[in-house]
Order: sequence, then structure tokens, then C-alpha cells
Amino acid sequence: MNITIICPHFAPDVAPTGDVMTRLVQEFGRFGHRVHVVTTVPWYRRHSIEPEWRGRLIRREKTAWGRITRIHPFASANRTNLFSRAAAFGAFSLMAMLVSVFTRRSDLVLVMSPPLTLASAGWIAAKRHRAPLVLNVQDVHPDAAVATGTLTDSRLLNILRRLELFSYARSDAVVVLSDDLRKRLAPRVDNEEKLRVIPNFVDTHSLYPTTPNNSYRRELGLTDETVVMYAGNVGFSQPLELIIEAARQFRDRDDVVFVINGDGSRRAHFETEAEELPNVTFMEYQPRNRLNELLAAGDIHLVPLQPGMGSISVPSKIYSILAAGRPVLASVDPGTEIDLIVTQSGAGRSVPAGDTEAFIDALSALIDDPNGRVAAGLEARRFAEQWLSAEAVADSYNDLFSELKK
Repeated sequence: MNITIICPHFAPDVAPTGDVMTRLVQEFGRFGHRVHVVTTVPWYRRHSIEPEWRGRLIRREKTAWGRITRIHPFASANRTNLFSRAAAFGAFSLMAMLVSVFTRRSDLVLVMSPPLTLASAGWIAAKRHRAPLVLNVQDVHPDAAVATGTLTDSRLLNILRRLELFSYARSDAVVVLSDDLRKRLAPRVDNEEKLRVIPNFVDTHSLYPTTPNNSYRRELGLTDETVVMYAGNVGFSQPLELIIEAARQFRDRDDVVFVINGDGSRRAHFETEAEELPNVTFMEYQPRNRLNELLAAGDIHLVPLQPGMGSISVPSKIYSILAAGRPVLASVDPGTEIDLIVTQSGAGRSVPAGDTEAFIDALSALIDDPNGRVAAGLEARRFAEQWLSAEAVADSYNDLFSELKK
């Protein structure tokens, strides 16, 4: 089967969704599929194009499983300007549509959202090739933007709602990551049978438990301290205020250090908030080949989401943390996917989103219980091996593709 995939990130870009799509494409080769990936050049780490990728609007490369067309992301340096971000998404989506339309025959088109505009690009490409369209929904938009307070204009919200419903109606299948997301979208699709739950996976071969005393820790000047780590995007969905407040509570303890590894639209804000906190360190995104080392260096990993986001988004970093065998403290809506994963697997603790007191209490308990952390890490790894392998997830996608092509 010839498959066209339109996605916002792909290796060597470091975005978590890019990791997901990269491994899926590699797995698709196991079924004999030929894949054309239409994506951006790497830009996620600095929110600007990596220096070695600059200078061309479009780049093409051949691979063992097919080919990749990389397009300029049109990303703006102003990460908080909603209009500039929307313009960038629109420009990339237009270019992706043109590339996908004027390409060799495709038997199926797979699109990753957000951004929502990619769904329209995929629909036009699918119409051109007379092929089924599969929409992969990583975060429900515009719900996520509303929940984080980044979208308040009612007129723009109405436009995005129409685009969302249009996207679902034109898709032959809509893949979501959890039952929470399926239930949320059920009233919005014209046929509930379109909705398929296929979780993101984790590469349990490249991510595995290892010693925390590694070169990443040495770069931080740390040895036996308890490292409380947040690794990922620093944006509006992630209430890192919790982490800053926790750091204030533990500022007099020399044995506890908070590390925020990542970047995003709110990093500068949180760096300012933490200026007077000697126990908080900010680190840049690390190369993919250091991810296992980065995760191992954290004694406790934090997964916070804004209230209301738990049924909209399932951060893929949770799977990487579990695969690395590290304990988790989640601050999420009760009963949602992340809450259930953490509590049912025994991988750590989960507290209600927005409850600062409960978050600090749970963190304190984990800090003071190193044996409990070891046990939670073992359970995390066991859960990842059993339920989150790339092979199993790719099999589910391939079954869906075969069903749509009947």
C-alpha cells in the first residue's frame, strides 16, 4: 500500500509527536507499505529552523521505506502571538496540501492534528487520490486552546469549531489516544464508528532503566541529590506554577533539586519566576540520543496538566517516563487517562489538577520514600513492556488501514 502521511514533526526533529510518527513509519515498512512523509524541517527545539536545515523552502530525501518531503515551517519567533502561529500553521498546511496532491498515487492518507488545518490539507489530498483519510488526533482543538486561556475570541472560536467538525466529517476514521478522547468527540462526529482508540507507543528498546548517575547529572553538578524533573514543552497547557511553588517549599533542602528541561512559549516567564530559587535549573532540549540518559537522571518525573486538559490531551512523555522505569507524579483531572495509567500501573502518584497543596504533599512523600520510588519505577517499566510497544500499536494501525481499503 502507498501511504501519504502529513505531520508537523518527524525525526530528526525532537518533538514527542515526531518520535511517535517516525517509529510508526518504520514499523509500517514491516507490512510492505511504501510511505511518503510530508513534514517540516526540524525546528521544535529552538522554535526556529535548525541552522543546518536553513536556506531552502522544500527539501526531499529518499529512505529505505519511501521518501520524505520537508517544508519550511514558517514558524514565528513570537510564540505567544496567536495570529502569527495560526498564519504559520496555515502556510505550512497549504504547502503540505500542494505537495501531497502533486505526488504519485496514494492508497491512503494519514494526517496528524494539531494543527487542525492539516486535516483540510489531507482531505484535499485524499480526494485527489480517491483514497481514505485517517485523522490522528493528538490533542483536541480548539478545546485545548480554550482550556489554557490562549483562545478567548468568540469569532475565532466559532471558525475553529466549524473547521474541527468539518475535519471529522471528511475523515473516514478518526484515531484518538484514549477512551476519554473518544467519549469527548462522540457527539461531534457524524458516525461514532469512525472513532478508533489507538494509544501512542513507546520504544522500549531505546528507552530502558539505567543508572541515574550519568553525564547529564554531572553537567548539572549533581551526585546524590533527589532530582525532581519536568521534561517537555513549557507552554500554556503545562501549569509549571506548581513546580515553582514546590521549589519554594523545598528551597532550604540541599538534597532536593528541581530541573526543567525543555522550551516553549512560557519558559521566559517561569525563568523570571524562579530567579530567586537556587534549587531550580532550566536546561535546553537534549538530542534524541540522550533521551534515555535524561530520563534516567530524574528521580521523580512530573506530568502536570491544567484543569480541564486531562480529557483533551494525553502527553506522550508519560510513556517515555514509564519505559525508562522512573516514578511519576501527575497533576491531572481525576479519572482521566493519565490518572488511570499512573494509579493502575503503580508507577507513582496522581493528584487532582490545580490542587497545589495535594501536589506538594504527594511530592514530599515521594522525596522521603526512596524505596517506594524504586518499586514504582519497576511497576512503570513492567506496564510499558506489556501495553505500550511500538509493534502492537503499528499492528492496530495496519488493521485499520486494511479495513478501510476493503
